[in-house]
Amino acid sequence: MFRSAREPQSKRHVRGSFFVVGEGILGDSGTDTPAEPQAASTVAALRKFQFSRLGPKAKEAQRLDRADRVELAQAMTDRSRPQPDSDNPKVPAGFTYLGQFVDHDLTLDATAVQLDEDVTVQQLLQGRSPALDLDSLYGLGPGHRFDRRFYEDDGIRLKTGTTQGVPGGDAVTGTPLTGFDLPRVGAGSLKSERRRPLIPDPRNDENLAVAQIHSAFIRFHNRFATELATKGVSSAVLFESAREAVVKHYQWVLRNDFLPRIVDEAILKEVFTKGRRFFEPAPGEHDFPTMPIEFSVAAYRLGHSMVRGAYNWNRVFDNGGGTLPFLFRFTGTSGILSPPPADVTNPEAGDFERLPTNWIVDFRRLFDFRAGGRDDLGVTAAQFNVTKRIDTLLVNPLAELPLGSFGGRGQPPNDPNELNLAFRNLTRATMTSLATGQQMAKRLDVKPLLPSDFDNRDGAQLSDGLRRKLVDHCPLWFYVLREAEVNGGGRLTGVGGRIVAEVFHRAMEGSRYSLVRDPFWRPFLTPDPTRRSKEIFEMTDLLLYAFEGKAELLNPLGP
Repeated sequence: MFRSAREPQSKRHVRGSFFVVGEGILGDSGTDTPAEPQAASTVAALRKFQFSRLGPKAKEAQRLDRADRVELAQAMTDRSRPQPDSDNPKVPAGFTYLGQFVDHDLTLDATAVQLDEDVTVQQLLQGRSPALDLDSLYGLGPGHRFDRRFYEDDGIRLKTGTTQGVPGGDAVTGTPLTGFDLPRVGAGSLKSERRRPLIPDPRNDENLAVAQIHSAFIRFHNRFATELATKGVSSAVLFESAREAVVKHYQWVLRNDFLPRIVDEAILKEVFTKGRRFFEPAPGEHDFPTMPIEFSVAAYRLGHSMVRGAYNWNRVFDNGGGTLPFLFRFTGTSGILSPPPADVTNPEAGDFERLPTNWIVDFRRLFDFRAGGRDDLGVTAAQFNVTKRIDTLLVNPLAELPLGSFGGRGQPPNDPNELNLAFRNLTRATMTSLATGQQMAKRLDVKPLLPSDFDNRDGAQLSDGLRRKLVDHCPLWFYVLREAEVNGGGRLTGVGGRIVAEVFHRAMEGSRYSLVRDPFWRPFLTPDPTRRSKEIFEMTDLLLYAFEGKAELLNPLGP
């Protein structure tokens, strides 16, 4: 869902503090007041993911109080106002979760469990660099003593997982299938230990859609690495050669297939041809990227509005059977990989320790292969899933997040608003004194929203009192969604578009392997020669390569 409901604190998802460069550590005080910067030792500071501030701080008079945040969150998750499907453009639903996979790549704390005497200051900083280099897939590589566990014995290919056949299932669903689940720890005295994903970032097992995309990237790497090996590439350079190709193809997908679906193309073109104007526009050669809290806490949370409440997941869970609560349940990080009546709040409940085979995704329902010329991999319109429109409404299940989705288990909080994702987003902005939308419009030299743009339309319905407050001091997250709603035609524009475009550009520039620094590189793994000659490589091409172009691999359960 782009910025996660759960965020990294070590290897967990609840970020209780932000280390903002030049300010210190902003810790959650447990109250409704902004956090006061805490002094930190050099080591303590380095052990925090490095954030920066792109705009000014909001002053007290510019922040919503708790009652206003509750009212706004409830309006954004109003059960009486169904959110329309994406209509301009029609975005395949898989891009919602590709976006969340990207978020985890940008914000992985790669040194969280590797802080020992052998980790240098340079590694501490680099391990927290927001770069689009797939460290959530590769970790610190097969040569690192902690992260070699993610790799096969050859030190080149990544481990894969095997599903668990369903008792009483048919010839397919009753059978374990290799390569369709994340690799799992599989050892330990507790089920929760055995269920843990054996990947660098356990957030990629927080919902099933992200987990299945991660599995696809494992396949993508492994297939290309195997091809290099068969061509006689030296083992000394094979892994890094494979990683470089995978990262650059991934960045190509983001620039040419993902970002144009969510950001105004004019802004993207300007940033990627002329460079950045506001965010770290001229970094030094050895300067690592930081992460603007305006991106992390607001702009890149656009994906929350794209989430559907239910999906036509596969032939077993069709007609909306892939509900959002189920996508959390059938994971090892948020859930218990087991169906009801097992209690999902109890990490030791349930009988399954690997993904049940009947929950393997049908990728044809999440990405449009017909658009790439593969009519044989199309599904009916009724089976295909598109995102919800980027606007100020969230689907109802996001008003009642499962405790596991933000690192909790057991008893829910006394205040049910704490389970509302919109309220959590708005409160996190208060904690960090995040700039308002109007402040950021001035900072980025963008035409601000008009007072009439806050009138009630198709999105969240605002009371007169709340609307008057937002006209002058609108929380940045709501503001960027409103921009997309009224001016962007379903894409981020203005403030939101500028922040996202510049952060992605910097993240590519700061990657070890970079399209920004290597502008003449072109993709070469497109399965279709015609598309390859046109330099087309999209997410469907990545999946076709990873799954060998076979329907029985893209959809092993069958039609």
